[in-house]
Amino acid sequence: MTVLAPALPELVPEYADTQQFRTVKSVRRGIAAGVVGNMLEWYDFALFGFFAHQIGAHFFPSHSAAASTLAVFGTFAAGFIMRPVGGALFGWIGDRYGRKQALIGSVLAMAFPSFFVALLPDVAKIGVTATVLLVLFRLIQGLAVGGEYMASAVFLVEGAEPGRRGWMGSWGPFGASAGTLLGSAAGALVNFALPADQVLAWGWRIPFALGLLVGLGGLWVRKHYVEQKPQQETAKAPLKEAFTSFGPTVAHLVLLTAGISIGFYTAFVYSATWLQQVANVPGSTALGINTAAMALLLIVNPLSGKASDRFGRRAILVAGAAALALFAYPLMWLMSRGTPLSIFAGEGGLAICLGIYGGGLPAAMAELAPWRLRCTVLSVGYNLGVAVLGGTTPLMAEWLLDRTGLKLAPALYLSAGALVALFAALRFPTRVPHAMTTEFSSVTLR
Repeated sequence: MTVLAPALPELVPEYADTQQFRTVKSVRRGIAAGVVGNMLEWYDFALFGFFAHQIGAHFFPSHSAAASTLAVFGTFAAGFIMRPVGGALFGWIGDRYGRKQALIGSVLAMAFPSFFVALLPDVAKIGVTATVLLVLFRLIQGLAVGGEYMASAVFLVEGAEPGRRGWMGSWGPFGASAGTLLGSAAGALVNFALPADQVLAWGWRIPFALGLLVGLGGLWVRKHYVEQKPQQETAKAPLKEAFTSFGPTVAHLVLLTAGISIGFYTAFVYSATWLQQVANVPGSTALGINTAAMALLLIVNPLSGKASDRFGRRAILVAGAAALALFAYPLMWLMSRGTPLSIFAGEGGLAICLGIYGGGLPAAMAELAPWRLRCTVLSVGYNLGVAVLGGTTPLMAEWLLDRTGLKLAPALYLSAGALVALFAALRFPTRVPHAMTTEFSSVTLR
């Protein structure tokens, strides 16, 4: 028996002129523009987590390795503080001046700070100035990523045909996952190619230096593959209107991000450090398996997006969040055993759960926001959730591990985040009321 998702209203009002993906060529170009920029930005952003130990030694020297690592993850979290600001800034640009301008600006704001991190002298050479500059570059990166993910998701979903929005939107998380995978692969290659002392001394800088080329590649793709479309009747003060008129929707979006934020940064960023601490797994092994597990995530994301077109967003979100809440602990227990097979089984299982939830999420979020304010509402809501919950995940996980002594404490934290996401997913309407029409009624949490 075929299960059909409820018919969805028009994505944009009739008076709007937006990018459209109706031919095979336009679909391919749209996916390329959405995926490549996302991938390249997340490559730069994820490197910081993968080389936490090396960065800590150079910029946060301490008598305690744990204190140094905590300082690095604190800086990692600081980058997320800027994500809501970046979301507000680039959301405003996207709603006022067009999606293309937001997409191009976010790529440029990511590429150069990454390159500067590669060249930055450490504390031994220029003292505390090195630490201050590192934090500054990280804040700028957070600003860029805050504007990237939702701008690209809106670009993809708005241009999709009805019945294909979930599939098109899923290429946003595909790009983010691919970028993190690329960063993980770069980290694994550096660790495989160089002795540990050389990785610590200078090898960690190589992937950061390549970030400039990566970012410029993303800029080229977006300048040529994203058409400039005029925006009509956009909001005059989108940020103010987003909070005054659609505050409950923003709150709903924050809760929806809980599972994917905590889950992603636990499974694919913090896990490399965690495995070295609790199972004495070499960094090269942890990053290599991390890369393989993320490849699995790339397969699941589009499949989940397509499934959400057929079965509805709510069903897919509930399934993914419930699976993550139920299986986080046993999957991380498998990882803690420390053998390559058990690590891949656990991390691969987390990848499947996250892929199911994350694949349908962009279209689901887009269908909760009006066209005039979509970039702003989505960017602010999503980035608030990621900043508060995702950016602090490595720091919280490391703190819980240190304070409790429980090697699976991060798994309990992940399960809690998934339960919050499950609650939000259950509040998602089976039929989206007025979500894509000119008149819009906010979905509230009662």
